[in-house]
Amino acid sequence: MHDRRGDDGPDGRGCVRRRHVIYVAGYDPRGAEGYFELFARACDRFERSWPSALTVQPLEIDSSDFAHWLVELRGPYWRTATRYEFLRLERFIRADMTQPAVGHLFRGLGWSAADAASGVQLRIFRASWRFGLHLLYFQLLLIAWLALPLGTGLVLGALAETFGWSAPAAAGIALLAAFAAAAALSPVARKRGIVQIVCCWTLMRKFGRSRPTWLDHAIDVGARRVIEAAESNAADELVIVGHSTGGMISSAIVARALEIAPDLGRKGPRLVLLTLGSVMPAVALHPAAQRIRTIIGRLASASNLAWIDCQSRKDVMCFSNFDPVTGTGVEVGSSRCNPRVWPIRFKDMMSPEAYTSFRRNFFRVHYQYIMAGNRPAPYDYICLVASPMAVAEWPARHREYMAALLRDERPVRADGTCDSIVSVSP
Repeated sequence: MHDRRGDDGPDGRGCVRRRHVIYVAGYDPRGAEGYFELFARACDRFERSWPSALTVQPLEIDSSDFAHWLVELRGPYWRTATRYEFLRLERFIRADMTQPAVGHLFRGLGWSAADAASGVQLRIFRASWRFGLHLLYFQLLLIAWLALPLGTGLVLGALAETFGWSAPAAAGIALLAAFAAAAALSPVARKRGIVQIVCCWTLMRKFGRSRPTWLDHAIDVGARRVIEAAESNAADELVIVGHSTGGMISSAIVARALEIAPDLGRKGPRLVLLTLGSVMPAVALHPAAQRIRTIIGRLASASNLAWIDCQSRKDVMCFSNFDPVTGTGVEVGSSRCNPRVWPIRFKDMMSPEAYTSFRRNFFRVHYQYIMAGNRPAPYDYICLVASPMAVAEWPARHREYMAALLRDERPVRADGTCDSIVSVSP
């Protein structure tokens, strides 16, 4: 393989002309079609705020595991082409979420009780009280989902006895009423995100304890695609992006890829892991989650990987101002080189009116990592995945890169490489 990194500019960074992104979503049933629409809307907003011209090709479904679309971002003197691949997990997530309502209810209660008994709930509160409160909020909704049907059953059973029904008949009525009420509340539970959260965390806890789940297939498929993309040498930069629970899945994918092919990132495209609002610490804080802590340790000491962990204090569904290595009890000593924690301010990306309109919506704030703002800011997802600047350099040079894109200056050289679009630091 040819190592491209020395060709781009005098400091070895230069421009990215071709980028390959593999995106891993969180526990979300909307799938490739839904995420393509989300990305297209972000691109429309991006074009209204930035001077660059952007083209997005239609979504193409490649297989049951992958879909992709092509993105091109252009300035007067440069052009960057991005192949944006989407790891398709929706068939597994939808199958989880369409199981009977009563099953969700009891699995959720089991998850809540086990977290309390193992002490992980207390560990989460100590690490991030905001994240702990967000989980507690859903656990309380889960308890309400149980309490209302139980209360309904008890009342109807008591009324049946009052009207002369036998004790067994009254008990039967109470039981049927409770099950019917639980099923009737299922649409509300789905709308409030309870079913999604329950399915997500029961899966995460199983995976953390090394129990077999469908995540094993997703991680193996994802890792082999990372290796294939690197070996094709068709890009200057290979970026694996994970949002929310996708932060944990993408980390597992990269760790598995490095286990299979230890020289990834040393030749060919630069290897980057970008985790956005990751919930991996909540999985790793479980005392039995040695599998996740091993993954964190492997990535933390991988010198051929640039791992960037983006956190926002406004996002209660992630761990902000948190070291995902030492904070989860992982020690790698002097070999540590990852991750670089990048604090993100969503407020910078939005006008005051737009920011006020969604700032109290947990889920909407959590998705802002992958949505463009309505004004230029040092962090912009479309800039990260589509601009000519290397993703690995953004945290250290984000204001410089932002200013350069807004000025749109410094042309590429005649051979197509860059001096670059930004000035080169000594």
